[in-house]
Amino acid sequence: MQLALSTWQEVETYLGHSTGIVIPIGSTEQHGPNGLIGTDAICPSRIASGMAEKQPLLIAPTISYGMSQHHMAFAGTITLRPSTLIRVVIDIVTSLHRHGFTHFYFINGHGGNIAPVTTAFSEIYAAIEGHPSHPLCCRLANWWRNDAITTLARELYGDAEGYHATVSEVALSYFAHPEAVKQVSMQPEVAPVGEIYHAADFREKFPDGRIGSNPALATVEDGERFYQLAVDALAEDYRHFIGHGAR
Repeated sequence: MQLALSTWQEVETYLGHSTGIVIPIGSTEQHGPNGLIGTDAICPSRIASGMAEKQPLLIAPTISYGMSQHHMAFAGTITLRPSTLIRVVIDIVTSLHRHGFTHFYFINGHGGNIAPVTTAFSEIYAAIEGHPSHPLCCRLANWWRNDAITTLARELYGDAEGYHATVSEVALSYFAHPEAVKQVSMQPEVAPVGEIYHAADFREKFPDGRIGSNPALATVEDGERFYQLAVDALAEDYRHFIGHGAR
C-alpha cells in the first residue's frame, strides 16, 4: 500500500490495524560512469515494494535527497545540508506521529544519510521524553549491511565490489530499471581506494566517481539476487520491529 496513492480515509483504516510505516530514503548523486544518479533512492524504493508483496504495510513517498555534499564536484548531484536532512526527518516523523503512527522504519540506500538520520532520531526521542502515552520508535535499516548480501557480493566480485558505485548497488538499480542499463568502458577496470575529505578532493582522487569498484560487472540478473536477499532480510526485520508495541 502506497501512502501517495491512498486516500486519507484509507490511511485511517490502515491505522486501525497497524501503526507502522516504511519510509525509503536515499540520495540524488553520482554513481560512477555507468551508475544511475538515482541509485540510492531506487534501491530502497524497490526493496520496499518487494516487502509489501510479502506482508501488508504502508510505504511513504521516498525521500530522494540526502546528505551528498562530498559528491558535489560531479554534475547532477543534489545535496541537503546535514542540518536540513535532520529537520526533514524530524518533520516527517512528527507529522505521521500526530496521525497515530508509532513505528517508523527507514530503509536507507546511502551511507551519507546515517549520521544525520540517526541524529534526527535522537532529537525526536528527546522531544517526547516524559510522554510515555505517546510511544514512538525509529529504525534505520541500511539495505546493503546484510551478511547474505556481503557474502554474495564477495563471491561474485571479490575486491571489485568496492566502496562507492559498488557493483551490488548498480546491479540492484539495473534490476529495478533494466531500460536504463549502461554499457561503459572503465579505466582502470577496478578503481583505486583511499580516503576523501570534501567534494573537490573526491573529484581529484577519483575522477570518474568510483571508489574501489568495477560496476561494469553489474547485471540485471545479479541485481535480482541482491533484491531478493534484501527483501527477505528487511521483511523479517520489519516484522520483528513492529512486533514491539505497534499494532
